[in-house]
Amino acid sequence: MRTLQLAVKWLLDRVLAAVGLVVLAPVFAAIWAWVRRDAGSPVFISQLRAGKDGVPFRLLKVRSMVPNAVQVGQELGLTDDPFGVVPEDPRITRSGRVLRRTGLDELPQLVNILRGEMSVVGPRPDLVEQAAHYTETDRRRLAVRPGLTGWSQTHGREEIGWPERIQQDLWYIDHWSLWLDVKILFLTVAQVFRPEPEPVEDTMNIERARAARDRTDEP
Repeated sequence: MRTLQLAVKWLLDRVLAAVGLVVLAPVFAAIWAWVRRDAGSPVFISQLRAGKDGVPFRLLKVRSMVPNAVQVGQELGLTDDPFGVVPEDPRITRSGRVLRRTGLDELPQLVNILRGEMSVVGPRPDLVEQAAHYTETDRRRLAVRPGLTGWSQTHGREEIGWPERIQQDLWYIDHWSLWLDVKILFLTVAQVFRPEPEPVEDTMNIERARAARDRTDEP
């Protein structure tokens, strides 16, 4: 039964991605024009993320922050988390704030889904640098294809740190079903109407960044 459901999920992913790319073509054009005028080029960017079984892939998204956002954040001393954002983050562009709030910056990942690198629903893919430091337990979230949206995205999003997020992602993997995916899709739509989340610093990223700096400083 589970094998059949997984086959249906695989097929639905590609059908939904293909239909979405066609139907949303005018939205992509409007976003491109808006971001190009508001924040300049590039409009679309790619980031190396960890996919199923840890295999790297190029995740596509609309640029919502200034170029070299990590470096700028370090120079401004905004946060010790190299991959995090802060409330009223000055690195987020005007168009980017709306796009991130609504999740429209993630729409290009429909291409990743069509390629088979992602699923519509699943744990959000972490950067390769983050996944490289996963514990054995953490690596369980790599057992499935990452998703455009997921259980933790609808139960805290930027307002929860890694311990809560990994717990929710593993719960999703252990309890997965097509009906759960449908529920998550409805919850995702509801997220558009919620107040803007208050991001928290990810202590895991901070600790790992410090450890990396300590190793670099060793004689």
